Amino acid sequence: MTNEVTVPLLPCASIDDIETFYGVLGFSTTYKQRKPNPCMGLQREDLHLQFFEIAGFDPEQSYGSCLVLTSDIAELHRAFATGMRAAYGKVLVSGMPRMTRPRARKNSDGLGGFSVIDPGGNWIRVFQNPATMPTPAPAPAGRLGKALANAVVLADSKGDVGQAARILDSALARPQADDDPVTHVEVLVYRAELAMALHDRETATEMLARVEHIALDPDETGRAAPTFEIAADLAVALR
Repeated sequence: MTNEVTVPLLPCASIDDIETFYGVLGFSTTYKQRKPNPCMGLQREDLHLQFFEIAGFDPEQSYGSCLVLTSDIAELHRAFATGMRAAYGKVLVSGMPRMTRPRARKNSDGLGGFSVIDPGGNWIRVFQNPATMPTPAPAPAGRLGKALANAVVLADSKGDVGQAARILDSALARPQADDDPVTHVEVLVYRAELAMALHDRETATEMLARVEHIALDPDETGRAAPTFEIAADLAVALR
């Protein structure tokens, strides 16, 4: 048989909260019922998700997760971020719900990915479809690049934000003359993002301030432009 379709069925504490959040991301409700059991279907173009409500469910303890393969992770992330800015005035980077940024994952052969953590505690893990990305990102170079790659796996893939922060703190505590300044910017901004996830606004503010003191030439400034966009979003979230 061919052309089968698999639709994830994920738990939550409230289908109403789920419906509101995914509406922000551009999903429409395809089905919703209260009895005999609360459940709901959502759709955004070819992306289908279904949810069921459990009384007393604790999203913090959820193991709900699914994979989404897309031909353009940057465009999908941009659409989700636009919806968040319109609804909340910022991209959600801490608490629940929240969303991580598109980054290459060394535990996924260098494919880019980001995650949406919804109000039910479910991790919707969005990855670049390998068929549309024949050349994965190269392995990170330099000690800062390797530290960043390890931190991304721990925080964005495994949800261990605390350990990811410790890895970056260790790398930042041992500066070396040959550190790539663009990677240095990326590490500082990611550390600020992790601080936000840990509700540590003081450290997040400190890391963003340190970014401003890194000297970049015009070429490096261009390479760092996407990271500066992330820093701007974090600055808005800190207000």
